[in-house]
Amino acid sequence: MTTHQQHLEKSIRALGGIWDTTRAVTTLRAAGHEVADKRARQVLRDIAATGLIVKADPGRAIYRTIKH
Repeated sequence: MTTHQQHLEKSIRALGGIWDTTRAVTTLRAAGHEVADKRARQVLRDIAATGLIVKADPGRAIYRTIKH
């Protein structure tokens, strides 16, 4: 079974760009996961901890992908 984080990481790697709570929730729901905003924010924080994305706005849950 694929986790929320695995699904979202795959989408972030494929699509890149800016990621916020709404985009994360929409992406996870499209993959068949019903998640609340709070859970989506946690998944984004977990992915940021891996270094794939960084916080773009220190006061909000908005992240951008890292260019390699």
